[in-house]
Amino acid sequence: MESKPPYFSPSGGEQKPALNQKKAKLGRYERIQRELEINNSDRYKIFIDIEPPTPPASSYNFVDLFCGAGGITQGLVQAGFRPIASVEINAIALATHTQNFPQCHHFCGDIENFNSQKFLEKIASPEVHLVVGGPPCQGFSVAGKRDPNDPRNRLFREFVRVVSEIRPWYVVMENVPGILTMQQGAVYRAICEEFESIGYPHISVAILESAAYGVPQIRPRAIFIANRFGMPNPYPKAQLFPHQYKPIELAISDLPPYTSIPEINHEWTKHSPEFIERIAKVPPGGSLYESYVDAFKRQYPGKPSMTVKENHGGTHIHPYLNRVISAREMARLQTFPDTFIFAGSMKKAMWQIGNAVPPRLAECIGYALIPYLNAIAPALL
Repeated sequence: MESKPPYFSPSGGEQKPALNQKKAKLGRYERIQRELEINNSDRYKIFIDIEPPTPPASSYNFVDLFCGAGGITQGLVQAGFRPIASVEINAIALATHTQNFPQCHHFCGDIENFNSQKFLEKIASPEVHLVVGGPPCQGFSVAGKRDPNDPRNRLFREFVRVVSEIRPWYVVMENVPGILTMQQGAVYRAICEEFESIGYPHISVAILESAAYGVPQIRPRAIFIANRFGMPNPYPKAQLFPHQYKPIELAISDLPPYTSIPEINHEWTKHSPEFIERIAKVPPGGSLYESYVDAFKRQYPGKPSMTVKENHGGTHIHPYLNRVISAREMARLQTFPDTFIFAGSMKKAMWQIGNAVPPRLAECIGYALIPYLNAIAPALL
């Protein structure tokens, strides 16, 4: 019989949980994903095998809008793409992006003030093959029309504006899966109409589970892909079945349990002895609080991480230790390399990490795009 991993009291002894252990929930968005596949008549969406990856025929340039700390940028760089410009309003997130991608040109400010043509002219007007980003899209009305007073609509509109000005070969936009069913599908239809109006008529969408690509975390994302050539919109085939998903321990077990390493962001919220005693009683899947069940929730041992987020300091509790996970452990669960250092305070680092797209997921999307960029390149380069 397999033994259950213990909880540890501050004194080091085994501590029995006060509550019954909950079962891990996987495939949170399986229903949306299944309905999307059943009802989907999109002949442009295809899934391709990315193993082994196809090498790029050229140095493909990309612009990252709403880049944050750089999860998408990191993944695309790993796939062989070249970042030429990034746009981000948060100065600390952009400081992280700048120190990790010094070869990229950075714009810090409201995207509404980003003049793409002038910006690209200053860097010798390189060809842009790909525009990526994750603009907020949640502010649409039931009728699918934008509320002009909702700032989230303005941000999505600015994303579309920049794409229309740059005219990249492909566009990749990411968001939460719930965007597809919001307002009974009106938001999804409005997004498609916006891209069609600027010359990207065949937009595809798929829900990709990050864990299926080797990310040790359950983190499904809605990925929109479009192009202006009538080409297929390629997605990477899943690489792992659910029973093969990487467990949390594989990513974080070698980090010191109670010794911080500030140089690599291995820091966490310090707890009082009384708080540690309370944490020791929280079972996997359980929370320290009844009202805020997603805060101070203990990770499941032997399973992929639950979706990581900063959660106003209430980060997840370590699966074995009586502390919350560190910023570096969060980064590991997002597949950021240890060489990727986050600027700002520990809390700001956690906020940046929790908002990022897992680099490994972005890398796989990049690999899927390369064969089709290679097909376009001979005619345009």
